Amino acid sequence: MRYDPKTIEPKWQERWLREKLYEPNFEHPRGQGKFYNLMMFPYPSAEGLHVGNMYAFVGADIYGRQKRMQGYDVFEPIGLDGFGIHSENYALSIGKHPADQAKISEENFYRQLKMIGNGFAWEERMETYDPDYYRWTQWIFTQMFKRGLAYRRKAPVNWCPSCLTVLADEQVVDGECERCGSKVVKKELEQWFFRITAYAERLLNNLEKIDWSERIKIAQRNWIGKSEGALIDFPIVIATASDQRGGKQSRVRPEIAARPSGARNDDVIRVFTTRPDTLFGATYMVLGPEHPLIENLESRIENLEAVKRYIKQARAKTDEERITEGKEKTGVELQGIKAINPATKEEIPIWVADYVLGHVGTGAIMAVPAHDERDFEFAKKYNLPSITVVLPSYIGSGTEAWMTEHGVTSKEKILEKIRRSADARESCYTHRGSLVNSGKFTGLTSDEAMKKITESVGGKTKVQYRLRDWLISRQRYWGPPIPMIFCETCHAKGKGEREDMAGWYTVPEEDLPVKLPYIENFQPTGTEKSPLATVEPFYKVKCPSCGGEARRETDVSDTFLDSAWYYLRYPSTRSARSGQAPWDPEITERWLPVDAYIGGPEHAVLHLLYVRFLTMVFHDWGLLHFEEPFTRFFAHAHITKDGAKMSKSKGNIVTVDDYVRPYGVDAGRMYLMFLGPFDKGGDFRDAGIRGITRFLERVWRFVNEGRGQRVKGKGGDDVDRIVHRAIRKVTGDIEELQYNTAISALMVLLNAFEEQPEAVSADQVSVFLRLLAPFAPHMAEELWREALGEKGSIHRSPWPQTDLRYLKAERQTLVIQVNGKVRDRVEVEAGAGEAGVREMVLAREKVRQWIRGKPVKKFIYIPGRIMNVVV
Repeated sequence: MRYDPKTIEPKWQERWLREKLYEPNFEHPRGQGKFYNLMMFPYPSAEGLHVGNMYAFVGADIYGRQKRMQGYDVFEPIGLDGFGIHSENYALSIGKHPADQAKISEENFYRQLKMIGNGFAWEERMETYDPDYYRWTQWIFTQMFKRGLAYRRKAPVNWCPSCLTVLADEQVVDGECERCGSKVVKKELEQWFFRITAYAERLLNNLEKIDWSERIKIAQRNWIGKSEGALIDFPIVIATASDQRGGKQSRVRPEIAARPSGARNDDVIRVFTTRPDTLFGATYMVLGPEHPLIENLESRIENLEAVKRYIKQARAKTDEERITEGKEKTGVELQGIKAINPATKEEIPIWVADYVLGHVGTGAIMAVPAHDERDFEFAKKYNLPSITVVLPSYIGSGTEAWMTEHGVTSKEKILEKIRRSADARESCYTHRGSLVNSGKFTGLTSDEAMKKITESVGGKTKVQYRLRDWLISRQRYWGPPIPMIFCETCHAKGKGEREDMAGWYTVPEEDLPVKLPYIENFQPTGTEKSPLATVEPFYKVKCPSCGGEARRETDVSDTFLDSAWYYLRYPSTRSARSGQAPWDPEITERWLPVDAYIGGPEHAVLHLLYVRFLTMVFHDWGLLHFEEPFTRFFAHAHITKDGAKMSKSKGNIVTVDDYVRPYGVDAGRMYLMFLGPFDKGGDFRDAGIRGITRFLERVWRFVNEGRGQRVKGKGGDDVDRIVHRAIRKVTGDIEELQYNTAISALMVLLNAFEEQPEAVSADQVSVFLRLLAPFAPHMAEELWREALGEKGSIHRSPWPQTDLRYLKAERQTLVIQVNGKVRDRVEVEAGAGEAGVREMVLAREKVRQWIRGKPVKKFIYIPGRIMNVVV
């Protein structure tokens, strides 16, 4: 009997669907209970499913299949994140309406998703452009507004000149639109925001409680960017008439000098600094080009035209271009005004410079060239003074690192080198230490001086975050209309649904969804207005409060809002209560949070941060019993084609249809998983799949040749040892999503079977097929039911259990050290070779945490006992 995947695979896909094999019992989860196995919401891309997508989906499915065979009632849903710029841009490029193209893409994408053999629960599928779904996206927006977490304000925003819409900060990568690659520019626009900054501390602290890969946690920590420091006010010196005629004296206006430093006023420059201990070394101030103080002081700035020209040039650059390390820094002094250093009481110049962002934090900095790299570079370029106020202590934060970096070995040499470098303007000392040239604070350590200097100048301690509020508005057509109404009459009277948002009202809940109208002229306007702003029947409405003429909001919401709550809707799509609430509370209590979430690391500070934020919000509203959405998140890698990431622009996409037809789904699944570790990826080459195809043909032949001839029960002891070694290996590797090594173990087991076929029992073949089932589900099902004659699906059969009697003498506990300190322990094969142990040790997450970024000098290996990694 010849192996024919073209016959076998469609047969079982249709039968699984008919038997509802992968549908969970939402009311009473089977076996050991629920297991919510989720993969990231896919875009229905115009090109259709390519093997890069298949790589991600199959990797998630293998994990879910093992859990199902281990007795869990697995829920693995699928749907389409079909709203948004990506889908709309494609529709524009081919001259189709996005709503019409969505139906075509949906049909094709679902056809291909069915083809790859995943255990999807198809009855719960959903699409974000379905009004039954985006009704609740809009409901979420209205609730955010009512609770003060949604607001509208004018702000400098990222504008993509190609996509013709604003972008959130997280959607700008290296100054370019993350979707189309166009250079992003800044615009001042009225926009809707979600107040994610109100949850910054919780988003940061909760990272310690969740089982996520460390690189994702690091990315989120960096993006949230917590820093502790002080707010300090620098009074402004206004030049007198005699000063402008060339006199040397300036003065602080009396009312400014008498004002306490904490006061908020246009006559002071407020800065946030993490190093108040360096205040005596602040020799100039820098305002970002967007800082409002510049406009307020125009009448006092003597070189105003030069300043305006500079600001115009600076604003043409993206934030990333301005603050990227190594970029040449430029600036212009604000002549005619100066600031007073509150510690030294001396006048210092004020500059406007592009390396400070005027719309972030206070929009201004105190510049300390002797102790900050950016300030040092700027001061050196413009010949500004530098005063050393911190030198290393014998024991102080950063001292050892500085000594190593500069090759010095004693305190005296450190001090000498720093002073010489500072005098020669060669470098600056950025670490903490002991204060010098700091008045009565000289001699204190940096840590001691922080609070004392802050208090002495009337400053305030403060915690600040890099994270900015989530920009929700999009000036496009293909998305959920933002459910807000503006009434000019109420605005004029100061009335509104919220005191701070006069004139604005939410669309009443009974009027949701605000359906996206089908309009012919859906093309972007190229302005701050959405295409819906041209549709009078859509935007002309009555005010919910006064009944007068009002205007509906015509922007649509960011597609990341659609995908920030979809995981909650999936289990409730068929609930009788799904029409009355966004999710069924009883089902949610039973099935949430998600047990395993698998997706790409590129969404670390996009989707993953947003979904965590909304989950915390819903928890605070009493709608959820948990505040973190995903118990475990695993970030997979991406595969490449001939060394380059698959993308339409590179012309290296391999579609699922072209790939599956000649080889079959099971061969495709196994080859993709065999390319390399799931979190490392690999390079796709057409020739590589042939080896997997030959392996499956051997499996087919071996099982069928022994059909009905093999005895039940125990086989040969030698074979049993190999079988149980394989059980342990495959089980553990799937748990860690190390699929390539699990497949290697299956290959080793098949080799052992073929070497002594007469010693292989039917039970041992049964074990082999069950281990194979997550990877090659169609072949495993066919051989299970037809060759072995088993009743019921292999995918609901019990996962094989390891008999430790066969492994006792073959396993040893290896202690793993980093620089002589115990950091981990792991079981290894007795007699395992050093090269293999090294590779395994370096792949351990606990080890990677301690050696990240540090070169490994050597390994010290005591076989079977200790591996010491020296870095």
